[in-house]
Amino acid sequence: MTAGAGAKQGFSSLDPGGPADFHEEVPVNFVFLGYNRDLVDQERFLSGLPHRYRTVVRSRLWYGNVDFLGLDYTYEYNTHYTSAAYEDRFFNHLSFLAEPAALTEFQALYNDQKKNVLDVKENHFIDAPSVERWLAEHPPNGIDTAENTIFFVNWYGRDDFVHHVYTKTDEPDPDTGYNFGVERESRKIIAWGGTTADDEENGLGDVNRLWFYDLSAGPESWTSNWNVDDPDLPDIDDNNKPDYRMPPIWEYLRNGFRNRSAMSKDLALVARYVGIDLLFTTSPLYPPDITPPDLPTSDNVDANTYEGWPGVDASTRYTTPDLLIDELSELQPYNSYSYDNQDLAFNGGARRCYILWLKDVKCLPRRPYPGGANLFLYNALRLDQTRDGGADYEAGVFNYSTIDRLDPGFLGLADDNWRDGTQSLVFAFVTPAIVEFGYGLTTTLIHEVGHHVGLSHPHDGFDWESRTDYEPADRYYFAWSGDETNSIESYIDLNWDFSQFDRDNMNRFMAAAFVENANRIAAETLADPDAGAAADELAAADALIAESESALAEHDYPAAALQARRAYTEVRAGAAQAGVAVVGSDAGTTVDPPVDGNQRNRFGYAFIDRLGDKRVQP
Repeated sequence: MTAGAGAKQGFSSLDPGGPADFHEEVPVNFVFLGYNRDLVDQERFLSGLPHRYRTVVRSRLWYGNVDFLGLDYTYEYNTHYTSAAYEDRFFNHLSFLAEPAALTEFQALYNDQKKNVLDVKENHFIDAPSVERWLAEHPPNGIDTAENTIFFVNWYGRDDFVHHVYTKTDEPDPDTGYNFGVERESRKIIAWGGTTADDEENGLGDVNRLWFYDLSAGPESWTSNWNVDDPDLPDIDDNNKPDYRMPPIWEYLRNGFRNRSAMSKDLALVARYVGIDLLFTTSPLYPPDITPPDLPTSDNVDANTYEGWPGVDASTRYTTPDLLIDELSELQPYNSYSYDNQDLAFNGGARRCYILWLKDVKCLPRRPYPGGANLFLYNALRLDQTRDGGADYEAGVFNYSTIDRLDPGFLGLADDNWRDGTQSLVFAFVTPAIVEFGYGLTTTLIHEVGHHVGLSHPHDGFDWESRTDYEPADRYYFAWSGDETNSIESYIDLNWDFSQFDRDNMNRFMAAAFVENANRIAAETLADPDAGAAADELAAADALIAESESALAEHDYPAAALQARRAYTEVRAGAAQAGVAVVGSDAGTTVDPPVDGNQRNRFGYAFIDRLGDKRVQP
């Protein structure tokens, strides 16, 4: 993204050669449902929250570059402690929804701890989407859940309290039929939210932006808060650094896992490093404009499947194209999406480079890239053989269907170009073992293409005020809570949709991308001798950018993206009138020529989606 500002040359909002410049004061509600002011001190809680957020392109950080997107947020915080009458209504509803259930494996593990302050004797399952719906339909007075809202829930201590976990069981994998919400105890959770108005399974009817987080539920697997013996989790990394997590609320005692006085700080950490940074106002993983300044209006998921699993046609058996296209179209409704696939033989150079990639050994020794780049190199150098001209932009997707001996331990990865953090190609994997764990290819492809167009996981992200890009480890281990959201970018495997938060952030990202590239093309047009031919179009774009900025400031994110796109289209039309060509970048798939000497390396965890750890837990 452009770093400098251009001279506006008589325009009010169009800024030829300059960056996008969006500002939003984001309202955020915090509802303490079952917490009194003695347990959560409002002043201490608010002191842990950020004042400002500037979005950056996270992949550029891997190469030491800070690339601002042109979105600048401040926050308007509203705290609300619920009344006794409201709490009675809500917890009566939880009692109605609660179904007796056996202890989960992780509640039993908690009981086996040496330092636990109590034993969980009984358990109940509560349907998470039903709770989200109730909160959306019955918010406390003064709370608008169309605004970003966190409900901090505490049932513990009431006479009607029962031990419980939340469930979601209505979205089996579309390719395998495996139902993670039913079959896996690791998918019994303590938080949920982010469901869209038109979600096929649980649509809320109206736009809501709420997430609830219940420390009186569990203990659970996902944040490992069943373990109250080991500050550094031995089954995670055992690196002698505490894996900071929030224990069940009854563990906030002088002789418990954490002192009661830490409650305000802990909820503020969740609010900041999960709610604000990972759900409400995020930074994109990759630049959302992809091929600037020529932004596509049609996108083709150009799939190519290396068929290396004997007797199995993986591209047919483990892909559901209609679902893939439906979900991507909901994320970016201003673009038309299509899908096609061709099967490729898994032999020769394709097989050799893949096997060497598994070993982290270079398959093209004279190229200045490490072995980890083998799949990118091999396929980027052969795009003329796989691209078929299916749209303005073809997202190169390469599926590897192999035997278990060649299983990479990944479900997929949305790779970059190993040069500057521009997205390049998408890779997905399927083997008998992966299928046995419950996965086909479709959900991996929705997830990875989501990364490719800019979305981050809801468990890793960027915090502006501390200038920290973080993953859920060590002091940020609790960020795994962000996965307990109705987002395909999560690892929780309970849904295959993009969340309301995903949609909001994508619309913001694209508004900024359309405006910045309109500014760039406007500068090139004004520098042309025939610039006068574009006067009407540039004037129209100026007015439309003002409308886009106003819409975003008023939190109408679809309108902000739409008006920004209209402005971009006007500038493109003006450039055409002036005879100025607009040529898109191919940086994502550009490969450096053979050289002798140093090789490229890069750092990044946010785009590699491993099968291990969380996702294989029972």
